[in-house]
Amino acid sequence: MTERGSAVREADVVCRNGSTVHIREASPDDRPKVADFLRGLSVEARASRFFSAAVDVDQAAAAATAVGDDGRIGLLATHGGDGLVVGQALAVPSGHGRAEVAFAVADAWQGLGLGTLLLGQLAAIAGQRGIQCLEATTRTGNRAMIDVFLASGLGVSERHEPGALWFEMSTQITQEALGQFEAREAVAAREAMARILEPTVVAVIGASRHRGSIGAEILWNCVRAGFQGTVVPVNPSARAVQGIQAYPTVGAVPLPVDLAVIAVPAANVVDVARECAACGVRALVVISAGFSEVGEAGRARQHELLGVCRASGMRLVGPNCMGVVNTDPAVNLCATFAPEGPEPGRIAFLSQSGALGLAIIEATRRLGLGLSSFVSVGNKADISGNDCLAYWADDPRTDIIVLYLESFGNPRRFARLARAVGRRKPIVAVKGGRSRSGSRATSSHTGALLAASPVTVDALFRQAGVVRTDTLSELFDVCTVLSTQPLPAGRRVGILSNAGGLAILCADACEAAGLEVPTLDPTVQARLRAFLSAEASVANPVDMVAGAGPKDYGQAIDILGAAPGLDACIVIFIPPLRGQRDPVMEAVLAGARRFPADRPVLTVLPAAPAHAGDGAGRPVASFPYPEEAAHALGRAAEYAAWRRAPEGAVPTVEGADLVAARAVLDAALAEGPRWLSPVEAMALCAAHGLPVPPWRWVAEAAAAPAAAAELGGPVALKAWTPAVIHKTDVGAVDLDLVGARAVTRAARGQHERLHALGHEPEGFLVQRMVAPGVEMIVGMTNDSVFGPVIACGAGGTAVELVHDVAVRLPPLTDRDARGMLAQLAIHPLLEGYRGRPAADVDALERLLHQVSALALAHPAIAELDCNPVMVGPQGVSVVDVRVRVDRPQPELPLSARRPG
Repeated sequence: MTERGSAVREADVVCRNGSTVHIREASPDDRPKVADFLRGLSVEARASRFFSAAVDVDQAAAAATAVGDDGRIGLLATHGGDGLVVGQALAVPSGHGRAEVAFAVADAWQGLGLGTLLLGQLAAIAGQRGIQCLEATTRTGNRAMIDVFLASGLGVSERHEPGALWFEMSTQITQEALGQFEAREAVAAREAMARILEPTVVAVIGASRHRGSIGAEILWNCVRAGFQGTVVPVNPSARAVQGIQAYPTVGAVPLPVDLAVIAVPAANVVDVARECAACGVRALVVISAGFSEVGEAGRARQHELLGVCRASGMRLVGPNCMGVVNTDPAVNLCATFAPEGPEPGRIAFLSQSGALGLAIIEATRRLGLGLSSFVSVGNKADISGNDCLAYWADDPRTDIIVLYLESFGNPRRFARLARAVGRRKPIVAVKGGRSRSGSRATSSHTGALLAASPVTVDALFRQAGVVRTDTLSELFDVCTVLSTQPLPAGRRVGILSNAGGLAILCADACEAAGLEVPTLDPTVQARLRAFLSAEASVANPVDMVAGAGPKDYGQAIDILGAAPGLDACIVIFIPPLRGQRDPVMEAVLAGARRFPADRPVLTVLPAAPAHAGDGAGRPVASFPYPEEAAHALGRAAEYAAWRRAPEGAVPTVEGADLVAARAVLDAALAEGPRWLSPVEAMALCAAHGLPVPPWRWVAEAAAAPAAAAELGGPVALKAWTPAVIHKTDVGAVDLDLVGARAVTRAARGQHERLHALGHEPEGFLVQRMVAPGVEMIVGMTNDSVFGPVIACGAGGTAVELVHDVAVRLPPLTDRDARGMLAQLAIHPLLEGYRGRPAADVDALERLLHQVSALALAHPAIAELDCNPVMVGPQGVSVVDVRVRVDRPQPELPLSARRPG
């Protein structure tokens, strides 16, 4: 979002059929294009827009593009490289926080959700500009527009008038409205992915006659996999490739091509893409490297390629990727150059790394983890992980979604998608790039807490229920558990072993993974003691000692499977003698297959496959080491707990004066990026109802005693200069001052200390002291990728040293806020520690929700620190607040629609 007067907002959005349009604010220069658009409307469409087909098109175009002084908002939806206008929206303020709106969509673009997209963007911008209500009047026969209004989720009310319907809509983008927009977006994403994973005709452009080349291997894999459609090689130098008739260009192919897989030199890719666009190809998979990953020239080439795709409506996977796979027997697409394709299965896999994709396919074959589909997204110029998530969410052949990610384009959309999908299907991810290098420098406490740290990604995954793994090895371990075992009902684990040392290591690993190893019920111990040797330990872990044989394992597994107080079991066997190995292993696997269907059982066996199953009974997850089994089970238990917990709701934050807050920020931004003064920061707090103690601002030290007397009681005195970030570091804060003499002495001392450092205070903030409490920090920073990030933790001057912080992405649900506090090491202080009264946690949670709402309402806020926040038995007080403002990116409010 940008403030009025800054760069034009714009965004690429996807329609219901997968086509892409560009939505931006109109300008007077657009008048000729808008006039052509209005002339191109059918008589019926013009009549629906203007209540009469006899309209002065030039005058209407002038009105639609005369944005500016009267506060009107004009949006245009354009398509293609020449910016053809296909949709238009206009809001004209009518006073008292209201605006009249009107829409028009080209006849060929109706029914694709474009009107809904324009309405959502218009409502969001209008809300940011102080308009609370949109009004629209439409003919009773304009069913399409009526449906757009009624399905918008914008708190619609309607009134019937003669021959017309009058609508009133709130500009507040509620969760319901956001859900409506995202549901339409998900439909568009599924349509786009179907073009790629379910094609009928595939052209391999660059298919070579020489095996070992990338183009030749892609064609070979398509044929070898048994693609159920038609695969066509395109090669200008060959009449046939691998026995299949070849064509010199894609335009020469006599069939309509759904998907073109491009493996030609990077310099030729854009021209090939243009040929594909001219022939009506619906999607591209660009294998070729040499784009944004190689520098400025490559970035320019990628931008040009994306422009060709945007203009034509083609969707793009890559560039710099290794292809796509769909093992559905009705499709059997293997458009990749991997030496071997994956086995069919129930796991969908996305990889941002092409080379890693090769290793992934090989590993899944070795571990017996079949794939439903595989997408290598490469540079993610267009198709992203979010599009794949939307497709796999409803794919009946996919039970588990696995992601290897190196970056996020749109983490907020990812979070919302993943949160919804994760309620039905587990999402497992390994995120590259956890190092501190490349992190931006920050100056606030909150920025320092979040900079160069993986906590933001952790927060994103935690909120969305994504199972985060640290290594590929752990990722495959977790997939093995999730694909073969039921989710555990809790965290209580029984351990069965014939080696005490391994049992101890397993118990330690379980506790480190957040699992519990409880003492077994006495009746269970008695049943085990009845047949095990006297040397055995039966408390848990159960150590049957080295002499345990097949019968012992079988009986013990059956007993633990029925034992109360357990949610899962790990069975360990190490053969003490060579001859015992196979019989005991067979007994272990047989016992595991008899395990209750609702309770996971993992085995640690030498040389057993990770996924041991022969079709008889349930499959078994087996691991070479107990630590791997424990860590994988811990991840599964964590996911199961997230899935069982209620989803949470975003509370409504009442009483915010957005107009007053925006006035403060607009005035500050007029001078450029900077820190707000204490007066401005306090005004922002007041506009959003943040609880600050009574205060006075004085420009001169001599006025401080009178201000303190007016406040009454002990006061705090803080000298302010924009050159100093942390006041306590330079002696610019004095506390518990009583009487004029103490205030005068403190003001004089602060002035002298700042003067000695080359600074002159621009004023003094005098505040009434608040009662002691638990010192906390509540803040936010506006990340260039993630947007607003909310932080809460132990506050005070040593906040960076203690680094006890919890992080979430807004909007915060009630569950998010509660979880942030429970995550902190100092949480016991809030509950009442060693006889101290419990802190007002409810008030602290309210403050978190207020800061969350503030951050979302004002993208111009780059950083905000409430530190310290004093949390007492009754209420909280924001004792100090610092706010930095900067011009936000020129995007539409709902433009979180870029690749994710």
